[in-house]
Amino acid sequence: QVQLVESGGGLVQAGGSLRLSCAASGRTFNLYTMGWFRQAPGKEREFVAAISWSGGNTYYADSVKGRFTVSRDNAKNTVYLQMNSLKPEDTAVYYCAGYSTRYYLRNLTVLESYEFWGQGTQVTVSS
Repeated sequence: QVQLVESGGGLVQAGGSLRLSCAASGRTFNLYTMGWFRQAPGKEREFVAAISWSGGNTYYADSVKGRFTVSRDNAKNTVYLQMNSLKPEDTAVYYCAGYSTRYYLRNLTVLESYEFWGQGTQVTVSS
C-alpha cells in the first residue's frame, strides 16, 4: 500500500508561482506513473499533469501547458508540480495520485486509472 502526502499549497496572487510536492511511502515509487489532478468547488476532478516512472515522459492538460511543470525525484520518493503564471481559475484542491506501471495501457488522464491518492492541498489564486 502506497501513501501519498501533498504539501506546498497556499494563497498566491495572480501571476505568482507555487511548487507542490507529493511524498510517497514505500520502496517501489519508481515503479509508479504519477499524476496531478485538481478539483474546484462545484466542479469535477480534472487531470492536470502526469509523469512516467522514469521521468522521461510528461503530459499536461491544455489549460496548464507552458505554465506548469511536473517532475519527480525517485531517490526522494517525491513528485513535484511547479506552477507558474498562476490564474484565478487555477484555484482548486490539488491531488497527486499514482498507479503501477504494470498497468501501462491505462489512460493516465483518467481518474479511474489511478490506484492511490493523496489527501489534497488547497491552492488559492487571488485576482
